[in-house]
Formats: sequence, C-alpha cells, structure tokens
Amino acid sequence: MDRSEEGVLNQNVSGSTALDRQEPDITGISAFAADESDLLSPRTVGGEAKVEVAHIESGRALALADFSPPSVGPGERLIRFAYRLGIPGSMLSAPMGKKARTRLLATVNNTLPGHVAAGTALRAGHFLIHGAKTPIAQVDYAGAARVTPPLERVVHSFSWLTDLEACAPREQGTAVAERILTAWLQANPKPPGKPGKGPAWAVGNTGARLMNWLAHAPLILSGEKALRNRTLAHISDTARWLDRHVHNAEDGLAEVAGWSAIVAAGLLLPDGRPRRLYGEAGLVKSLGELMGDDGGVLSRSPVAQMEAIALLVRLRNCYHATRRDAPKAVERVIEMLIPPLLALTHGDGSLGSWQGGWAVDGDDVNALVRATGVRTRPLRDVRQWGYQRVLAHKSILQFDTAPPPLPAHARHGCASTLAFEMSHGGHRLIVNCGGSASGGGLVPVRLEQGLRATAAHSTLTLDDANSTAVLINGAIGSGVSEVDVDRKTLVQENGGNATRLEASHNGYEARYGLTHRRILILRDDGTELRGEDLLLPANRKGKRGKVGFAIRFHLGSRVEVGLTADGQGAGLALPDGSYWQFRSAAGEVTVEDSLWVDGQGRPQATQQLVIQGMVSRGGGNFGWLLKKMG
Repeated sequence: MDRSEEGVLNQNVSGSTALDRQEPDITGISAFAADESDLLSPRTVGGEAKVEVAHIESGRALALADFSPPSVGPGERLIRFAYRLGIPGSMLSAPMGKKARTRLLATVNNTLPGHVAAGTALRAGHFLIHGAKTPIAQVDYAGAARVTPPLERVVHSFSWLTDLEACAPREQGTAVAERILTAWLQANPKPPGKPGKGPAWAVGNTGARLMNWLAHAPLILSGEKALRNRTLAHISDTARWLDRHVHNAEDGLAEVAGWSAIVAAGLLLPDGRPRRLYGEAGLVKSLGELMGDDGGVLSRSPVAQMEAIALLVRLRNCYHATRRDAPKAVERVIEMLIPPLLALTHGDGSLGSWQGGWAVDGDDVNALVRATGVRTRPLRDVRQWGYQRVLAHKSILQFDTAPPPLPAHARHGCASTLAFEMSHGGHRLIVNCGGSASGGGLVPVRLEQGLRATAAHSTLTLDDANSTAVLINGAIGSGVSEVDVDRKTLVQENGGNATRLEASHNGYEARYGLTHRRILILRDDGTELRGEDLLLPANRKGKRGKVGFAIRFHLGSRVEVGLTADGQGAGLALPDGSYWQFRSAAGEVTVEDSLWVDGQGRPQATQQLVIQGMVSRGGGNFGWLLKKMG
C-alpha cells in the first residue's frame, strides 16, 4: 500500500518502554544452536540431523475439480434438456393437467446457527452488523442509495432471518420479519429484466434470499393472507428469474448460491421436478468450478469457505424436508470443504485472518461444522488451498504459500503471500490485520484497501509496495504469479525435532529484480520459531543501488510488548502469563501501531514489531527468532 493508505497500520509509537521484568539472557537457549548468530540462522539445525522431505506442489496453478451431473435415466435427461430450453415445468410435469397453485410443499428444519445479538437488535428496531447499528426504518430497500457492503449483503440476502430465528420463538419474530419483508417487497415489486439492477438483484444476493425465504418460511408466511400470497408469488417469480440469469453470476460463490436456490425451489414448489433436475446439473458443475481438488475455494478466503458450507447445508435441509437424500456429489463436497477450513483454525478454534476474512470466533466455526455432521481433521495434504499448517504441541503456525486468488475469484483479494500467523494455546501471538470484507461495519470502508495490502500482513515488504497489486472492488492485479514451496521434518538424534518450511515468490522481481524467500523452522515442542527472510537477485547480475525494506510482525490484541535495552529485540507477554522473547539479527526492532479485526468483524487497536532499513539490490538476508522463555 502507499503511505496515504497505510494510515493506522504504519504509525510510530513514541516512548515505547520495556516490560517491567528482567530481560532473559537468550544465549544458548536454543537446543539447535551454539551461539546467537547460529541461533538466528534457520538454514542449519545444528548437529547431524536426519531430514524427512515432503515436497509441496508449486502454488502457480489452481486445478478445478471435474464433477459430472448426477446420473439420471433417459427420460429425466430429456426433461432436464427441455427445461433448459425454456419449456415450463408445469407442462413437463403434467402436460394435460391443471397448473398447480403456488405453495410450499414442506417446512424446512433449519440447523444453521444464527447470532442471538443480531437477532435481538432486529427486535429492537435496527440491524447490527460488525458492531455497527442501522435503524430498520432508515434502510433504502430499493438499493438506489447505496449502503455499506456488509449491510447490503445482509438486507438483500435476508440472512438476518437466521439471526431472528435464533434469538426468540417464532411467534415473537414474525412481526419484525413481516415488517422488513413488506418494505422490501414495496421497493422491489418484481424482478428486473437482467441482473445488475442494484444489489437486490445480484445473482448471489438473489440466490441467498430465495434460499432464506424457503428455509425460514414460517417466519414470513404466518401472517395475513394478502402478504402470504404476495410473498409466494414473489418466490415463484424469483425462481424463474434465477432459471434465466444464474449464468450471469458475479463469481463462483454467487453462482453456487443461485443454483442452490434453483434446486431448493425445485424441491419445495409444485411441479418442481424439471427445475430440480436442471438445477442439480448446474449446481454440481458450479461446485467443481468453485473449489480446487483439495476442497479449498479458489478465492482462498475462509469466510467464503464458510459461506459455501452454509449454502450446501441449507440445501441439504431442503432435501430432508421433502424426505429425499441430497445427491452424493453434494454430500461429498460438504465433506471436502471442512478440512481446509479447519486448517486455518487456531488453538481457540477461531480462524486466521486471510484473504479479507476476520478472526471468526471458534464458537461460530464449531457450530457450522456441527451442522454439517462431518467429523474430520484439518487439511494436511495442501495442494491448491495454499496454506501450510504446523501443529507443534500448544503452538499453531499458519503460512501462506500460494499466490493471491485470480481476479475472477477474488472478492477481497489480499497481497498476503509468505505472511504467517502463530498462536500459543488459546492466544494469538503473531497475526495479520484481516477484516477487509467487514469494511462498512465499524471498520471504515476507506480502510478496506489498506487492510488488503502486504503491509497489513506479517511478512516482508519492499519500498512500501505490495507484492501483488491491490485494486479496487476486491480485485487483484499483477505481482506474485509463482510460489515454490518445500516442507521438511528435521529429525535430531537427541529428540529435538522441528518442521522446516521454505517458500519463495516472484512478486518483486519485475520492479526490483529481487525474489523474496522465507524460511520458518518451528520446534515440535512449539516453544521456538526461527525465521529468515532472504532477498535474492532474480538474475545472475543484480541491479545496482539500494531499496527500503520492512519486515512486520503484527501482534495479537492482548499481547503486551516492551523493547529490549539493546534495541535488537522485544519481550512479549501473553494473557496466560507466558513470556516470549523476540530477537533480530537484521537490525533495530521498533514498535508501531497496528489494527486487528476481531471475531465479530470489529477493529481493535494493536501493535506491531517492525525491522526496517535499506538493502542492496544485490540481495540480503535477515534472521530473527521468537522463543518462549521459562
């Protein structure tokens, strides 16, 4: 990011002092090092080590899953083909019969968790989104006066129905639901001719809205007959609109939302069999284009991963309501989506802050996983998802070893390549700022682009520039196109084992002729992380001159920090009483202000450790150490 965008992310803290405790002597604290210079160099592990190598595929390409439509007989294939051509479902289901009136064939049992606080706020008269309150009466439901993106999504997707259902018995929430629904229907009396006519008729919002109307029908169809009939007519019109326009979705996740709604309408509306057959084929194909072959969505966003899981769980509930089993492909995709999500959880179960996501609370993650019924472990065989995870006793390390998502998949793409997060027990030690997707709640929209920048992540930057260009509207430009990754297990005869991760990217080659390589070594007891950041000339003959560099370590929100007397390190105290020492062999360590977006998408003032200076265009290397004391 440029200096004007950094703002709060890059302001110096004046008068930082060391914590009021004795600074430990780190000489000889590493079982792998004989002196401090060796201790700060992660290239060797001291003594003779047996090395178990696990080579990881390069992150340069994202392979799509190849899914075929559900297997059906010749007659059903003909029906599906005819419906795709535009023949009405009533003619295909009962050619000589009377057209059935619009009604719902079953009541869906919602198993997805909602937010009680948000539902309670709705009953009190306002939307509560990422800490920001907006009165229900002040929302422009037509979408002509644009509101903040998070509020826009919640209002037009009707995801708030889940929150309202979670906070009180249905009878107490019906009046609120009907009030908002009536205002929305008055502002949107009929579907437009094509998508893009305001946020209400984006395919993603429309698909989610239809799904929520069908899943929470008792909340919106229990009132007066006139509103019920009007709502049912709008449900039918919306389903037909999606039939025609689902292919115009904004991105892969929006298309999955659209196809899921088409299938749900096919299950729950009369004469729906042709629509269901048509929708199932489109859904399975769109799922194959949404995710890689290891189950990670191609946007690489954990929040998008959760949205995809929630869509499919809600669709499965619609199948169960009609006493059907979901297609095997849908069940298999749900199973595939869970391990990558769990790979980005920390010790308290909350998510790491990656690709626009915030540190989603562990309770929310666990509730979603429980709703799937899937019992599995975090992803270990990383291919397209691109995040390396190391579990070392009480410590968890997450390392981004892939390029940012392609523009076609990026909703909130971030230049985070080679950033890492680390937690110990239930506390975060090193984090990324995160939360650009929550911009418009308590996080100001003007910070959204800055939160996506390289400087908002715990990694190295050159000349305050992003390793990949950060564009408006969540898009990503040129920069990192190739990441090489290597993972090894270092086995010591004395039992002092460690995991070694090495990765490099080419994001700075075009501008500065330098490749950034990062090496991380985490001991298996979780008490020591050694790192080295190397800048290597991309060509044999390096460029002349120097360029500024900065290596940032954003700290968890409750970490107390104090600089050491020699300026080469800092002491870090965690809430659980543990004490960590940070040491640098790359220059002076300073403390600056930072920002971290918490589990509810709200900004929290934090601090960051920064090592900065000038480096030759011919390259350089910078070692550092993070060690638990005592």
